[in-house]
Amino acid sequence: MQGSAAFYDVDGTLIKTNIVHAFAWYAMNQPTLRGSFIKSVQTALSLPAFLIADKLSRKLFNELFYKTYAGQPEDRLILLAEELFEEVIKPGIYPRTRDLIEESRRAGCVQVIVSGGLDFTVRPLARYLGVDHIIANVLEIEDGYATGQLRKPFVAGATKAQVMRDFAAQHGIDLARSWAYSDSYSDFPMLTVVGHPTAVNPDLRLRTVARSYDWPVLDMRT
Repeated sequence: MQGSAAFYDVDGTLIKTNIVHAFAWYAMNQPTLRGSFIKSVQTALSLPAFLIADKLSRKLFNELFYKTYAGQPEDRLILLAEELFEEVIKPGIYPRTRDLIEESRRAGCVQVIVSGGLDFTVRPLARYLGVDHIIANVLEIEDGYATGQLRKPFVAGATKAQVMRDFAAQHGIDLARSWAYSDSYSDFPMLTVVGHPTAVNPDLRLRTVARSYDWPVLDMRT
């Protein structure tokens, strides 16, 4: 008999921060004060373009956003990820996140994070929450430096559903007996691929869909 899994989106679902907060933190922690100032200004000026791209296409947003990592040393990105977790991500974990994961674990579900964030920024969170597996975006690295491109597959939108199918096939998971949790309508494909979709802190469009399909709605913020 195949097992079941619980698939979690991260930003807005388990934590209140997002990938822009993470990049802004990296921007402010460049090796020099001058570098930090320049990168912070560049990030602030790019925010309107990021917001527009995110409204048009999550894939377009990813491709545009992750170009800003070009030239960053891989070892520094990984090293600072632990500080990023302690200073930004950990304080932003929603109060009910641990309870949700513990309840799911007790039910025998394999725990899986499915995030459009970068793998090295998600890994400390997964370790802290005791999540078994992470599916996240991976930066392309050449000669120890980020190129600003992502390795395929891009983990976003409809692609999340496909990577979940692939994970299920590799790990003997029955998606019809599995759960998925997300806050965003952009993750509608991720939610529909499982037998037990759940809207968490949903945006307006997802809340409307959840009501139409009679999906559970959770508020992790209280």
